[in-house]
Amino acid sequence: MKVSNIKYNGNCETYQIHGGEAVSIDLKSGDSVEVVDVEGDQQCSVLAFDAMKSSVLESLSWNSSPSSNLSNIISDDCSEMLKAILNHNKIKAKNLSSTELFSISNPAESSQSFAIDKDILCIFDAKGGPMLVDKQNSPTEILINVSRANPSKPSERLPEPLAKSKSEIRVNDSSAVAYKVEAGEFIQIIDVEGRQCSDFQAFIAEDLKNNLELSLDPTVTRSQMLASYPAPGTHDKFYNQNSVPLVEIIQDTVCRHDTFGLACNSKYYDDRGFPGHISCTDNFNKSLAEYGVKPRKNWAAVNLFFNTAIEECHSLTSDLSWSRPGDYVLFRAMDDLVCVSSACPDDTTSANGWNPTDIHVRIYDKTNNFSSATAFRPDPQSIPTMTKETGFHKNTSKLTKNFDNYNGYWLPLDYTNLGAIKEYWQCREGVAMIDLAPLRKFEVYGEDAEALMQYAITKDVRKLAVGQVVYSAMCYDNGCMVDDGTLFRLDENNFRWIGGSEDSGKLLRKIADDRNLDVRVKSSTDQLHNVAVQGPKSRETLAKIIWTPKLQTNLEDLKWFRFTIGRIGGEFGIPVMVSRTGYSGELGFEVFAHPRDCESVWDAVAEAGEEFGICPLGLNALDMLRIEAGLIFAGYEFCDQTDPFEAGIAFTVPLKTKEEDFSGKESLILRKNSPQRVLVGLELSGNEVALHGDGVYIGKQQIGIITSATRSPILKKNIALCRISISESEIGTEVEIGKLDGHHKRLAASVVRFPFYDPEKTRVRM
Repeated sequence: MKVSNIKYNGNCETYQIHGGEAVSIDLKSGDSVEVVDVEGDQQCSVLAFDAMKSSVLESLSWNSSPSSNLSNIISDDCSEMLKAILNHNKIKAKNLSSTELFSISNPAESSQSFAIDKDILCIFDAKGGPMLVDKQNSPTEILINVSRANPSKPSERLPEPLAKSKSEIRVNDSSAVAYKVEAGEFIQIIDVEGRQCSDFQAFIAEDLKNNLELSLDPTVTRSQMLASYPAPGTHDKFYNQNSVPLVEIIQDTVCRHDTFGLACNSKYYDDRGFPGHISCTDNFNKSLAEYGVKPRKNWAAVNLFFNTAIEECHSLTSDLSWSRPGDYVLFRAMDDLVCVSSACPDDTTSANGWNPTDIHVRIYDKTNNFSSATAFRPDPQSIPTMTKETGFHKNTSKLTKNFDNYNGYWLPLDYTNLGAIKEYWQCREGVAMIDLAPLRKFEVYGEDAEALMQYAITKDVRKLAVGQVVYSAMCYDNGCMVDDGTLFRLDENNFRWIGGSEDSGKLLRKIADDRNLDVRVKSSTDQLHNVAVQGPKSRETLAKIIWTPKLQTNLEDLKWFRFTIGRIGGEFGIPVMVSRTGYSGELGFEVFAHPRDCESVWDAVAEAGEEFGICPLGLNALDMLRIEAGLIFAGYEFCDQTDPFEAGIAFTVPLKTKEEDFSGKESLILRKNSPQRVLVGLELSGNEVALHGDGVYIGKQQIGIITSATRSPILKKNIALCRISISESEIGTEVEIGKLDGHHKRLAASVVRFPFYDPEKTRVRM
């Protein structure tokens, strides 16, 4: 699900589609269009029609000839999205001409441009279907940039409705509007032009009839939700003074709001030298008078899109809003409500970008079903997508409601009637299964694929055999880490990189471009979802269901860091890739499949493991497992200011044996010769668990920082991973972990060997 497939920038509109998708755009005379194949090898065709539904492809003025000057015939086997667009526009789907913009083999960032000399409807159709696990034909991104000769006014640009709206309410700049909603209805509050704050308040309609003015209370909400403000997911409600929930937040494309400050009022402006300035409080009072609400000098409110922060010195600060044109918050009313929304009039600070603009409110019927989601942007320029469900979500959502947003997907934290401790022990003693679909996958292929990966990662790719997997770091030129991950060699010139970050794919494409390499790097995250099957009984579980052809390694013979291609359910069953890899410190495997097959894959694994008491395992238990095993996690053990030596994975940097140059090599040589910090294990003397970010001290001097910590059930110890000064890293060194301000409370600890659990890796090699 997308927030919107369009982004505005001045007179330019950018539309995004992926392989298997299509989009129609109304174009006017004088407009121009650029179509970009972002990652390469993604075919896209264009169709053009006039008002009479006649093809006018010949009227397009191309800057350069597209891949196919000849028109192709659109037949009944066109994509469902294209069929829907044709049906909506009452265009018959037979015998239609299209022009293919790109060839089957096309470099990344290839583009085609054309100009428009008459008003037409253009349809862009990106080719693509499901990618099999042993193929690399992943459907990827097409961008369509439209430069308008006569662009619409920013105030006229609204995102497409999420469904058929029940009512549309425009809140003009520097005003407020009160409105009623029924229980179960949805309230979408839209920042039309971006960087515009909107104060929101609500009352239960029945309370107002009884002269009870119990409004939404930010303090009660923070206390109930244990957060500065609620968000889609588990902690998602706003309450009134009596702790009655008023609205549930379903979707949020900004995730940056304020519940500490009041709605702006007259005194706020008077005291700053702007007497008589209109305020949200004045506008609230006027709008709510219709419903009998008494005026107030101060209104507590949810200040949507208001970017505030509590600084370390406890001051409340604000800055430009994070919201962009079309960003929104979607509420669901928990009762019949009277609501009020403002378009804040503050033009005296950066809160509204110094230029107050409109807010738009849409009300949707209670019969709609909108999934909980936040917007995910890999980088600030990206067109956002809403939180996705993995291919295993239908299975996991039957077993828990406790999900968290991880890397743009909903993943379970733990499972009902199990919990992290039970899940943990089942993995250590039997077998457990973990949804790890959000890991980022990239298909790397072409005659220079080996050369690219040899330069891009720290391990020696030329030693990697077909069917083998290697764990490696990927570094910037300064030796600091982009990501860690595993590289699969599918064939001589075919690789698959699996890591945690979109940035690794971007760096691979940049290196390929800088070094003029003939190679493609295509995202395949949404084509390959994986479930980790981990524990001493994992081999016996999967051996029951994995069929492999004669030329592939069977599951029983599969060695550590090897993979095989097979099927679940016999020779004609579900295609899967199975690797002997994991993140638990136990014997384990990962099973990769297309999302359409994941529900059946999960059921098959669960049934096969029933004999061993298999259970699902959430992120909370996984964290305990990986800390014990000394396995690192992005954002905790490493970031883009950490090198592999500091992250505890020096073994991924073979400086003595990898003679060829690779990204960051010179810097890593210098860093290895002059180490400053190193990752160590700590054992705490008490039972209080350290937290990520806690300082580590000797006396008054801070000499390290906690990266991760947990109580170890199997070791019966309180343990932590710590990045510490090299001079204090010797095993046995006594340190203290600072709590509170780092000095008022200390936890005694000592440096110990890590990995804490199975340091010789005997269990994963079983």
